[in-house]
Amino acid sequence: MTSLSADDSYLDHYGFSHDPFAARVPGFKFFPAQRKPVLGQLHHLARYSQLLLVVTGPEGSGKTLLRQALVASSNKQAVMSVVITPQGTADSSAVLQQIGQALNIQHADFDGVMAQIVQLALTGQEVYLLVDDAEQLTGAAVETLLRLAAGSPEARPHVFLFGEDSLVSRLEALVEGEERFHVIALQPYEEDETREYLAQRLEGAGAGLETLSEEQIARIHEQSGGWPGAINLVAREELIEAIKHSKTRKTVKGWPFPLPMKHLLAVLAVLCVIAVAFLLRGGEDEPEVQTNTPLALGNASRSAPESAASPVMPPESPSKIEFETPAAAEPTNTDSARTAAVEPAEDVSEENSASITHQDGAAPSPAVTQKEAPAPVVQPAPEPVVPETPAPKTPEVVRPAAQPAPAASAHSAWYAEQGGNRYLVQILGTRTEKNAQTLVAQRGSDYRYFVKEHEGKPLYVVTFGNFANRAAALAAIKTLPAALQSGKPWARSFASVQKEMRK
Repeated sequence: MTSLSADDSYLDHYGFSHDPFAARVPGFKFFPAQRKPVLGQLHHLARYSQLLLVVTGPEGSGKTLLRQALVASSNKQAVMSVVITPQGTADSSAVLQQIGQALNIQHADFDGVMAQIVQLALTGQEVYLLVDDAEQLTGAAVETLLRLAAGSPEARPHVFLFGEDSLVSRLEALVEGEERFHVIALQPYEEDETREYLAQRLEGAGAGLETLSEEQIARIHEQSGGWPGAINLVAREELIEAIKHSKTRKTVKGWPFPLPMKHLLAVLAVLCVIAVAFLLRGGEDEPEVQTNTPLALGNASRSAPESAASPVMPPESPSKIEFETPAAAEPTNTDSARTAAVEPAEDVSEENSASITHQDGAAPSPAVTQKEAPAPVVQPAPEPVVPETPAPKTPEVVRPAAQPAPAASAHSAWYAEQGGNRYLVQILGTRTEKNAQTLVAQRGSDYRYFVKEHEGKPLYVVTFGNFANRAAALAAIKTLPAALQSGKPWARSFASVQKEMRK
């Protein structure tokens, strides 16, 4: 694993508008189903209990998000929320100072704070004191908050401490067995909640859950323990490691390959076919050029006597030319002429003399002369080899190298017309369009599919429904058939779909 920053290469590789797993993303809020009962319990205890309320969990467990939800869901007209964030170690005076500033108190001591709380109660307003990172409070500060939570007969503030588990033991030491506080321990996300969390994070950055494979999602949940802060760290490391692995696969022994391996194999196959065809045809090209012209044959005949000791008929003889002219028209006699030009004069002089003597005595026609030529010298030309060369099959080998561009599905216009803030349920993605068409036809008009490019190939994504918000889409997932629910469908916005289709 590595701790690279979210530089441009990381964002560009995945097409993110920002780092989806940054510690603080403006506007991001994820509140899983298991946290809703906790929020309701806090509101209930604040109304009916006189105990200090403590919410515990490890760093990155979502305590701050729960505190934000508590403030947001409170009645603004009836509740004044004072959020206290310790800067380093916060003692009692620092806590009272922050409370005094929020309540517009000039003298921020314990009695002055309580007097202002009573005054607000008379006007129908309650005070919520919410402390983030409460484990950083000193013992005196914790004791002051316990006193404020106890309040007075006239009024009391509702005190909420959000901190790590170590805070509980400090409280227990201060209350000495008295029941003065109540603890609510947060639980980690289940795997389905981790999946929803990842999906919402990625959608906020302009991507989707398909950015991560099923193996990566399972590994993220296992290594993070289901805690949101750890999910952010592990998920980001997974994405960065995937970039490294993709770069490694493109390089073999230091040599970069600009094309995928299957394309390279197709190119090599084409080159092999061309090489074989060239070798099969190479042996015939040279004889055809040398022997199709009678002048070339005459030159060959003249060269042989010059290099041999035995005398032969001069090339200027009319009978010699009359013999060679028809020979140039047939491939069989062409090979005979080539043999005569290459071999020593002693081997060819007797054959030429016999042929010429026969011509002078009987004067046969050119056809008869060719038929009586000595057969052992002639090698039949491998004419059938040329038509059987596999060169015409070259387009079939090259064809797989071209990667077809994704074609627009029948429902592309429908997706483009929907509002970007509406939601749908993504059922599955398949590489075969026929599978997507079959599923849509079987399930009905609420099912559609669109096509996008994923890892350089078309991916056909089947979706369900059109919902006003994410909550409605999540509720619809529970109504799907069991066979579809087993594929882990998830809710996503139309804006993210439209962005993928534009790509």
